[in-house]
Amino acid sequence: MEFKIITEKEYQKFWENHPLKTFLSSVEIGLLRKSNGWDVRYTGVYENNNLIAAAMLVSKKRKLGKKEFYSPRGLLADFSNTELIDFYTKELKKYIKESNGYVLRIDPYVIYKQRDIDGNIVENGVDNTSIVNNLLKLGFKKVPVKNREQVGWMFSLDLEGKDEEQILKEMRQNTRNTIRKTEKIGIDIKELSYDELEVFHNILVETGKRRDFKTRDISYYQEMYKLFSKKGEVKFFVTSLDLNKYIKKQEEEIEEKKEKLEQVKKEGQKKSLNEDINTLNRRINEAKEIMDNTGKEVINLSGSMFILIQPEVVYLSSGNYEEYMKYNSQYLIQWELIKYGIKNGFKKHNFYGIPDDINLHPKDYGIYEFKKGFNGYVEELIGEYELPISKEYYILKLIHRIKGR
Repeated sequence: MEFKIITEKEYQKFWENHPLKTFLSSVEIGLLRKSNGWDVRYTGVYENNNLIAAAMLVSKKRKLGKKEFYSPRGLLADFSNTELIDFYTKELKKYIKESNGYVLRIDPYVIYKQRDIDGNIVENGVDNTSIVNNLLKLGFKKVPVKNREQVGWMFSLDLEGKDEEQILKEMRQNTRNTIRKTEKIGIDIKELSYDELEVFHNILVETGKRRDFKTRDISYYQEMYKLFSKKGEVKFFVTSLDLNKYIKKQEEEIEEKKEKLEQVKKEGQKKSLNEDINTLNRRINEAKEIMDNTGKEVINLSGSMFILIQPEVVYLSSGNYEEYMKYNSQYLIQWELIKYGIKNGFKKHNFYGIPDDINLHPKDYGIYEFKKGFNGYVEELIGEYELPISKEYYILKLIHRIKGR
């Protein structure tokens, strides 16, 4: 085996065909990092003139004049091949030390233990404990969850070999019913252009304030659009509701209910229909109140960002206006992208991050509950690891500990 510095083009070709590829390990993310002051390099391992492993390395100068190196969702390698991983780690450690680095961070796109929809470990399923043990043996140290950069637990739905009818049938009944209701009330879904990204960002900012999380600056989403939109690999959507059309649909449904009311004789059926009519009238009044308060006939409900790189559609980011969450537009946008994935040959719809160790019912458990309704399974990745390169690593860790980081 031979360690080499490779070109961006060589890395891109290797990445395109690697089973561990994800958008985070793409050349485009390297370019995004570069625009934020990171240096980007590509390394690889050759055997018999064939590239068998590669990694994008981004680096940035930190304290004491030393550099932090990071391989986003790297390495792209067969982690079960201990000889390869041992060799690559040794060579990377040597190369980074020569490049004035003090640490290498990696967070491979590798499943730790296979889990089912409830987050329980699948008996006789995938178990990559040996991969974790080998990384620890090589000197890698597990990064605490609070300091981890990328998500560690995800929720995914397999699309391969399935059609829309089957996937809809396998969803939870309340999720399926909610999707049908959102289709019925006439929610519109619009894909945004670059110049319209502020609409999406405004929704995200409002959501961040409500749920107390930091929102990225709009420049991040603009850069992501520039980098990934040429190949249709990023899409931003906003859901909206035309209130006049919505009111009309409710009024039409009221008339249908009244016609049925004249035909039924059982008191139970009459009571049910009257309750439905009252509900529809309440919705009409609520819609009219929104128009009076906002002065708008069309309201934006939610915004979503998806990355679409084979083999998966990734639900990366979203936000909702709290007062309009009752319209459940996020259910509809998920369903539309699931259908898009089926039509375009994607193997998986990745709902992306959920709280770690969901069986302990952590904070934001509701995020998992929402995604679980579509059916699928929990994915637990092996996590993030740091490889100390020089003595400055321990000095900087001590400084961070003293500062409470």
